[in-house]
Amino acid sequence: MRSDAPACRVRPMKPSDIRQVMEIERQSFPNTWTRTIYDRELKNKLARYLVAYQPLDDSAPVPPEPGIVGFVRRVLRREPLPRERILGLVGLWCMMGEGHIVTIAVRHEHRRRGIGELLLVAILETALEAGQDGVTLEYRASNREARALYEKYGFSQVGLRARYYSDNQEDAVLMSTPPLRSSVYKKLIARRVAEQRSRWGESYPLTGALTRLVTPLASG
Repeated sequence: MRSDAPACRVRPMKPSDIRQVMEIERQSFPNTWTRTIYDRELKNKLARYLVAYQPLDDSAPVPPEPGIVGFVRRVLRREPLPRERILGLVGLWCMMGEGHIVTIAVRHEHRRRGIGELLLVAILETALEAGQDGVTLEYRASNREARALYEKYGFSQVGLRARYYSDNQEDAVLMSTPPLRSSVYKKLIARRVAEQRSRWGESYPLTGALTRLVTPLASG
């Protein structure tokens, strides 16, 4: 396992995760979704949302919800205390054979520890399981770190959306993968998953369709 990586698992997002997910969104984006939007998205049959989380044992302190709302909930005990620390999230829309990554974010104090890359592989697995032929996304033109990660996993630029982001009128770069089931892409993902597994060791949490698909290639 990576020496700096937390004990981490990946699963579908649940309504009880929304509060922590919104904390991560506020750390990551100038414009964030409301709880109502997330409630609706989790019921959307075309959407898939995953979270990376860290289990908390009974002796571990539960991180408090910040702000006045958190104070009121703690005082009134309106919600049970979470037993998992949400570290990151990723969302996918499935549209006529093409998956589109609508969000990916990691809690501030856990960035640069491999969690974003782990979530990217997990959502590619999800797209494959959902029958999608390829995956697209967009990112801010100034975000070179994001571009490097996406290029590492075979995304290439296919377009530019001028002044796409409303907060600063920044351009969005549109990227897309090759066909997920193509032999070229399977070989690329085989290398990347093998590298990721070697970093995480026995604690590697992914076992989805993409991981199983590339296993024979990785060992060949």
